[in-house]
Amino acid sequence: MDDITSLSATELSAAIHAGSTTCRAVMVAYLARIEALNPKINAIVSLRDAGELVAEAEAADRALTAGGSRGWLHGIPFAVKDLSEAEGIRCTYGSQIYQDHVPDFDDIHVERIRAAGAIIIGKTNAPEMGLGSHTYNAVFGATCNPYDLTRSAGGSSGGAAAALAARLLPVADGSDMMGSLRNPAAFNNVVGFRPSFGRVPSLGTEFYLGQHAVNGPMGRSVADVAALLGTQAGHDARDPLSLPTEDVLPGKVADFSGARIGWLGDFGGHLPFEPGVLDLCREAVSVLATLGAEVADVRAGFDMDRLWQGWRIYRHFLVAGAQGADYADPPKRAKMKPEMIWEIENGLGLAATDVLAASAIRSDWYRYVLELFRAYDFLVLPAAQVFPFDVTLDWPKEIAGRAMDTYHRWMEVVIGPTMAGLPVAAMPAGFGAAGLPAGIQIIGKPRADRAVLQLAAAYEAQVDWLEQRPVIG
Repeated sequence: MDDITSLSATELSAAIHAGSTTCRAVMVAYLARIEALNPKINAIVSLRDAGELVAEAEAADRALTAGGSRGWLHGIPFAVKDLSEAEGIRCTYGSQIYQDHVPDFDDIHVERIRAAGAIIIGKTNAPEMGLGSHTYNAVFGATCNPYDLTRSAGGSSGGAAAALAARLLPVADGSDMMGSLRNPAAFNNVVGFRPSFGRVPSLGTEFYLGQHAVNGPMGRSVADVAALLGTQAGHDARDPLSLPTEDVLPGKVADFSGARIGWLGDFGGHLPFEPGVLDLCREAVSVLATLGAEVADVRAGFDMDRLWQGWRIYRHFLVAGAQGADYADPPKRAKMKPEMIWEIENGLGLAATDVLAASAIRSDWYRYVLELFRAYDFLVLPAAQVFPFDVTLDWPKEIAGRAMDTYHRWMEVVIGPTMAGLPVAAMPAGFGAAGLPAGIQIIGKPRADRAVLQLAAAYEAQVDWLEQRPVIG
């Protein structure tokens, strides 16, 4: 069973289709591992009945024997992040308000995952409405880091990342507005990929004004992440801003001799880092030089306080728009965490001119980034400013002696790619002195998802960090 759960998703798919294992054996192995380890980690929630899941796996075996493979995910166990809808499975969004909500539809990317043959076994834990890069909520509790069960798994895709690290899932989906595919990848030593905005369509409610949050893949390898992205991505008329369908798979190993890599670091001292994180990430960037790339430090050239101001306005505006109706209902408001109420109340106080000003800041930032890409082919940042922190905390209140003035200021390092809508691969950067993981963001030019995955794959081939599995006590 351990051998089965050790296989990557693409290896597992090949084994199922070659007949060297069965969908039933895969399901039994994963359910056994979930039963043994999930109580310690709390990554998988709303797990479906084991008997039903085994029966579905047996049906998948019969279909395969009859020549009826549904796709590369045929018979593979899959748990959907608890911020996305999967028909017939409880979707709480990490909120007591929705703790009994069972949707009668799939979100678009879930629909595609199911159509590719995956067996949806349940959900992965997430913070309330995805707010905060730390996965805890009043419905299911906190998700623990498999590398240290006293530490946070990050978020908001913390349940997905922890499940991957603990081999409770072979591959997983996630979503990302403020680093939610990147911070948990760093915290759990797995791979996360934030696609270009519009790459993965969604049944959102803010098609024309959102343009920040995306759905995307997570995995234990770049190959797995690319394969899932290939399933999730592609135009759908139900999402008017979704990008045209195109091949985003990295293909053969690319040559990066002479590629220009810009290291953004701490933006000239603007961002504080827990001791050890920045040095570890900068050392990881040096791996790119072994590929023949030219790595150079980028001088700060944008007012990052202004960017943060624009981010705050957008965030308040979008959260208030999405959750304002619940806030207006006192019994529902009583079930909201303070950070949610803070976002909404700030959003309700905004004027249209404030949002327009934030849009101008975002446009200026995008133009600045385009200028950087005239000098560099890729940009690199740390994926988090701290190592995994105490799981009992709500959020880090200070970094390196600098007080954090909001619940999400400690993750400011991720807002730049989001505000520019850029593709980003979150890759492992090794382990700190205490054995805790860190990660970097490899950032590509607009819509250059395939190129980012190619560089991520080349980087992955030079390091062995993804092979360093956690020992779960």
